[in-house]
This record gives sequence, structure tokens and C-alpha cells, in this order.
Amino acid sequence: MSCSNLTWFSVSSHQITLSLDQNLGGEYAAFEDLIERFVSALKICNISPFVILDGGSDISGKKDQTCTLRAENRIKRSHLAATGGGQKNILPPLATKVFTQTLMRLNVPLVQCYGEADQEVAALAAEWNCPVLSDDSDFFIFELPSGLLPIRHFLWWEASASQRFIRCRAYRASSFCIYFQIPCPLLPVFAILAGNDYSKLQVASWTQDWLSRLEGLLRWLKDFQQPEEALRAALRSGHVQSERQEAELMELLSAFIKTYELPASSTKDLFVSGQKAPPPEQGADLIPEWTWLPLMHCQLPPSILDILLLHKMKLSIMVDDGTLPSANGASRPLRQLFYGLLLGGDAVPPVEERDRDGLKLSFTQIKPTVTCTAQKLRLGSLQQRLQVLLEALGVTEEPLNKLPSQLRLPVAVTRYWMQRAEPRPDNQLLRALLQGMMWGHKAGPGRRPEPGLKVKGQRKLTPDVGVVHSLCQWQACLTDALQLNQLLCFPLEEPDIARCNYNVSKLPGQLSKLYQQALLSWKLIFLLTVI
Repeated sequence: MSCSNLTWFSVSSHQITLSLDQNLGGEYAAFEDLIERFVSALKICNISPFVILDGGSDISGKKDQTCTLRAENRIKRSHLAATGGGQKNILPPLATKVFTQTLMRLNVPLVQCYGEADQEVAALAAEWNCPVLSDDSDFFIFELPSGLLPIRHFLWWEASASQRFIRCRAYRASSFCIYFQIPCPLLPVFAILAGNDYSKLQVASWTQDWLSRLEGLLRWLKDFQQPEEALRAALRSGHVQSERQEAELMELLSAFIKTYELPASSTKDLFVSGQKAPPPEQGADLIPEWTWLPLMHCQLPPSILDILLLHKMKLSIMVDDGTLPSANGASRPLRQLFYGLLLGGDAVPPVEERDRDGLKLSFTQIKPTVTCTAQKLRLGSLQQRLQVLLEALGVTEEPLNKLPSQLRLPVAVTRYWMQRAEPRPDNQLLRALLQGMMWGHKAGPGRRPEPGLKVKGQRKLTPDVGVVHSLCQWQACLTDALQLNQLLCFPLEEPDIARCNYNVSKLPGQLSKLYQQALLSWKLIFLLTVI
């Protein structure tokens, strides 16, 4: 593939992280480097990437069951990864943040949707007549004029100055329909009956073999021309109990089919001008207008949409020993203030947090809180916003001012973590973590990790369960502090996550090495004792 005016879309960073260690907190610096090489390969081939990300959860609830099952599976996989090793494809909690920060630094156009991005990606790709790059199965159903490029077949690493093209495979829904001799409008019906994210409808006794079942379904669909008649026939073959039940299911399934229809793009103008965000299609009266543009520019987390519209919060399930308490407990007070500021004080309904309790999914009602300082908050006052943040983290301003601006928030978070984490973090881990921050700050964005940080055989070392759990608590604290800092319009400079988390995945296996080299971090340790 090589084009001078090709626009490219992605909705996920998952597929380009599979070569990295995901189990020990995240190889964020290596991930940043991988993204840079990925974007560089595109630019070598004159490919202009445009990235669209998912936003908040679907407020209709039609995907709740699927999301719950995935979360339960993630808990099991995270425990297996933590206790037995091996890659279980669980992104570290700040991977998306590193992804967006790196794309912004590389000046890659980036938009975050209010909801799921699939329909918007397809709509914009159709309007601009460009392909979609993704491995999301929904894009096999959309009618895309320039088709779909599955990431797994997109050999971007082969591109070079002497080979200015990328070998890939292209899929078109129209070609699929021609091959299987079914009308294109029946593809959404095929997705529904086969079982997609929204519907696990089983309406016929096809063979249990998955591939044979799909082939049989495609042969069955040849007899129909319109989605409605195929759906009715499927429902009746599935022994629908009454006409009322059939009508209800038809209404539900028709709504599913509409998710594959392409509306006019709502992000096109934002990509072109970047000045005015469109209003949300749902719940606009509950989402403050001042948040619209920051949300779509990735300057606010999409979690605020779930809080405002649903009073719900989905917490990260990290690679951690499932027999230990959830690492998210350490940063709960930060989230309570986050909820209070968003929802308007103490006298509001609680927010339902989805987390894990042991190896089971848990749902807990959390009361929002607002501190005395926050009650007097005016967003126009930088000093007031700063005081709200510092008060939440339990630190004071004067010692932080002695640090480089990029280190102030992560150091304040580390101080908070030392006070809140259970059990209390080991001093050796603290020194290693601070040393990693300093190395990262010294390296700066866009620079490769220093050779001195590498340890022979580090991937084969068995991680200490306690160290991994402490690092999970630190990342939870950093994640929630970043969100609070964003909501307060950045009273502290947002740190480069790939730098302040510098080689965090190596810490469990090389604590003794870092401890011997930690003299440079004594100034930070002294500051932590006084802020």
C-alpha cells in the first residue's frame, strides 16, 4: 500500500502491543517507541493517519452482559498472568494514555468519541473514501468503499526508505457478499445471528462446529432479500412463544441492525478545524458544554461520561494476584473527590464502581465527596484548582516547586501512595521507582531506553507478588490523580507517562541493581519526607 492522500483510521492500540511485556506494570517507554516507529512507517509511505478512539459506555445497556462477561474473564486472566506468567493480552492501565500522548506529540490527528467509535469511524471512512485499519470484527459488516485493512495482515515493520509501501490484505463487504451470493443488506443479520457484541441470539440448530455453523448460516441467508424477512424466519425457527415476544425481539434486533447504518460523520469538522465539538447525541443536558471539546481532544477522560450519564465507573483490572485486595482501593479518596466535583457535591446519588473482589467481579456504591477547598472552587482560579489537587494528594506546594514541572505530579502521587498503600511500600522499591522517574526525565520523549537499564535474562525472572501489587497500587493512584488533574484543567503539568513510568515493568526483577544506582534519587526522597 502506498498513497499520497490516504487517510487511515484506528480505534485501538491493542494490536501493536502484543510484542511487549504486559504483566509487570507495562513497558510504557518501549510502547512509546513502538508507536513512533509505527507512525514513521506510515509517513515513509505517504500515509496520513487519522485516529478515532472509543469514549464512554453504551448508555442503552444492550452491551452490559457482554461487558460483564469480558470483565469476569479478564479477572481470571490477570490472576493467571500474575501467578503463572505468560501473556494474557491485558493492557496495562495507562497504555491508552501513552498512546494518546505519543500521537499528540507526533501531531497525528486524534479524536475521542462520546461513545463507541465503530459507527463514526465507518461513517468518516465512507465520506473520505479511505480504508479502515482495525481488527474489530464489526468492520467486516460495514459497507466501506475503500475496505478494511486487518491489522494482523498489515506488515508495517517492513516499510523503509527503499521500500515505500506496506504489504497488507484488504477486505470488502461487497466482495464477501458476491462470493457467498447474499445481498449486502443481510450482512448485519448475519452478524446478529452469528453472535456479535450485542446479541447472542441462537435461532436454529446448526452444527456445533463454529466454522460449519457460519457457512450453514450463509447458505440459509441466500433465500432472503430483506433483513426483516430473514429476522422473522430466524425468530420463528427459534420457537418464539408468542406474537408479542416476536414483536419485541424484532424491535430489538432492528435497533441492532441500525448500528451498521452510516450516518453523516460528526467528527469530520473537528478534524478539519478542531475548534467546535458537536453536542452529544444522548444526554447532552447532563454533560456540561465546557467539557465537549476537551473530551473530543482527549484532554478529559471518557470515564466522566459514564459518571455523568450512568453514575457508574469501570475500574482497571490489572495483572495482579487475585487473592490480594484490589489495587484500586488505595486511590478511592481521589475518585470520591472526582465524583463530587463532577456531580456537584455530597448530596448526590452514589457512583457504582465496578472492580474485583478476589477473583469475582464486584459492584460497590461509592459516596462522592467534596473538600472544604473544593466547595469554594472557581475554575478560573489556577491557585484554587492547584490547592484542591494538592489537598487531595496530601502534599504542599513549596517543596514541589523545587522539582522540574514534569516530575511534580508523579512525585506528589508517590507521596500519596506511600501513605495509602497497604502494605506500606518497601523503601527499596521506592528508591527504584524514583530512580526510574529520574532516568525517564533525563531521557526525555522520543529517546530510547538507556542500555544500562537492561538486565540479562530479565524476562525470565520470577516477579515478587508483593512488589507487583505495590506497583499496581501506584499505577492506580497515578491514574486517578491524572484524571483529577485533567478535570481541574491541569493545575500541575501533565507528566509524560512513558517517562515517569520509565521501565516500571523491569522493577520487580532488578530492584537490587536499581538500589545500587539510586544515589541520584536522594533529593526526591528527602522531598517526599517534607511535602
